[in-house]
Amino acid sequence: MMIKGIAHTCYTVKDLKRAIGFYCDVLRLKQAFDFRDEKGRLYGVYIYVGGRNFIELFEGEVADLKETGSSYRHLCLEVDDTEATVKGLRSQGIEVSDPKMGGDGSWQAWLADPDGNKIELHQYTMESKQGIAFRSL
Repeated sequence: MMIKGIAHTCYTVKDLKRAIGFYCDVLRLKQAFDFRDEKGRLYGVYIYVGGRNFIELFEGEVADLKETGSSYRHLCLEVDDTEATVKGLRSQGIEVSDPKMGGDGSWQAWLADPDGNKIELHQYTMESKQGIAFRSL
C-alpha cells in the first residue's frame, strides 16, 4: 500500500460558472475536463492545479451545504494499487468500500477518518480522464 499524494479536493459550489471563472480567470488555473449529464448539462469540473493535483467542483444546492456544514465534500488520495490499499486498510480494521471503476476511468474506494470526513482512494489508469489531462495540459 502506498499513498502517492493528494489527487484532488472536492467542493460543492452554488454557481459552477462563477466558480470556474474564479479558479480559471482569477487564479489562472486550467480547466482539465468536465462532467455532463445525459442531456449535456454541465454539473462538475476538474481544475488542474499542477503536478498530479486537481480541484473538483460540483454544483449543488444550498441544502447540500447545510447538510455538511461546509462546501467540502471529500479529500482524494492517489494510491499506487487500490486493491492492495483496501486490503491493507481492512487488515487494520478500517471500514473501506470495495474498489470500483469510476466514471472518470479511475479505480476508487471510499473510507472515512475518525471524525467522519470522507476520503476517496484513487488509482489512475491509462483511460483516466486525469491522465489524459496530464498529457494534454
